[in-house]
Amino acid sequence: MRRTACLAAMLFAAVAALAADASTSLRIGSKRFTESYILAQVLAQAAAPHLDQPPAVKQGLGNTAIVYEALRSGSIDLYPEYAGTIALEILKSDQPMALEAMNRALAPLGLGAAIPLGFNDGYALALRGEDARKLGIRTLSDLARHPELRLGLSNEFIGRADGWPGLARRYGLPQQPVGLDHGLAYDAIAARQIDVMDIYTTDAKIAHLGLAVLQDDRHYFPRYDALVLYRLDVPQRFPEAWAALRTLEGRIDEAAMIAMNARAELQGVAFDAIARDWLAKTPVATAPVARPGLLARLVGPDLGRLTAQHLALVVLSVLAAALIAIPLGVLSFPHPRARAVLLGATGLLQTVPSLALLAVLIWLLGAIGVVPALVALTLYALLPIMRNCVTGLAEVPEGLREAATALGLSGWQRMRLIELPLALPTVLTGIRIATSIAIGTATIAAFIGAGGYGERIVTGLALNDSDLLLAGAIPAALLALASEALFEVVERSLRRRRGA
Repeated sequence: MRRTACLAAMLFAAVAALAADASTSLRIGSKRFTESYILAQVLAQAAAPHLDQPPAVKQGLGNTAIVYEALRSGSIDLYPEYAGTIALEILKSDQPMALEAMNRALAPLGLGAAIPLGFNDGYALALRGEDARKLGIRTLSDLARHPELRLGLSNEFIGRADGWPGLARRYGLPQQPVGLDHGLAYDAIAARQIDVMDIYTTDAKIAHLGLAVLQDDRHYFPRYDALVLYRLDVPQRFPEAWAALRTLEGRIDEAAMIAMNARAELQGVAFDAIARDWLAKTPVATAPVARPGLLARLVGPDLGRLTAQHLALVVLSVLAAALIAIPLGVLSFPHPRARAVLLGATGLLQTVPSLALLAVLIWLLGAIGVVPALVALTLYALLPIMRNCVTGLAEVPEGLREAATALGLSGWQRMRLIELPLALPTVLTGIRIATSIAIGTATIAAFIGAGGYGERIVTGLALNDSDLLLAGAIPAALLALASEALFEVVERSLRRRRGA
């Protein structure tokens, strides 16, 4: 047990060291939608020739709250953001702010906003074009007169200060929206499962699906001019790279951004290739490009890296959970009240939504990536291991305990030589359950840049690419099956030894 604990400590230390080393490179984040992925690559590739080592791009870190917390805590150095979001969502202003005013408010936080890229990507609501013509809906005021229409809005938009609550009040909208992932909402509106969705005005699928964008006739939405939100020490730490980034100011107009989004969402072109072509001003073909098939996605060049990352997250977290939960189960077993409190606390952790727990851990640990992901997975693995440890100990026949006491064994000797060995199969079942939970939950770690098969799932959601989603989900399922087979072999071996 002591050797295992030392090994786990060494592995965690190595992970922490890797995270610390990453701080010497320029770290660029992105939110979890197509345009943000592309802009992060544009920023990274513009800066790369002026850096000693390639920038680290942390893609798809989630919504504004998560990526902003990553910036504030120093886990990333900059990311593409929008003026309206900074003013209303981050700075909690009740009205839009000029760039100078934003920077005065951001300075005490150690942050700044700069490099307006040249386009506005605003929020709007849209519905199918034929429905808009049939019902005579052109504006958001018109929408208020149709309570029967079904709204499917992104969860972030529903919760934003500049999103649904204020919009509904401004226009008196009577509808009750349901929350949908932004990418999936396009499929839902095309399939007539919803009637109205929120869109970004540079989304490529607006024209592709023939959607009608409703006019904001009461001017609720501010401008969302794209720019860079950064830590104030970036220009001093990376002066040449910052100078290169400054040359991007005003160079991307709305037509160029829509075209780049279309290449990603409609043609399946990789984000880094889109950024490289735009920076090189390389002419791109307008004819549709065939997307890679499911098999090509499954065995893509990133499979080995993602498998190693996913395995590391699962093995380290389950090992850490076992090192915590088994001793706690043993120590609390003779004390029913303490045991109930511990089991209740670990059970409560299971009820916390994964993304909420990750967001809290980013705030507490001041980091994104592997470290908070490992902590979250470890916390989720505690309950099945501890519960099975306690259950296994309770199943030891009382007669064996009395016999051990009669032989003069101390309480610890009895636990080590008799009770724990007899409880081992049940404890192993708990570890087996915890491993299965960790394999599935580890896919969520990609939302904070921890890698693993979730990278494919997160990107597939952003692009609404079902093949890419399956290319992440299938290896995770196969890994779960492989772990079940491995545990089955181990349990059979234990049964044979006990029978001998």
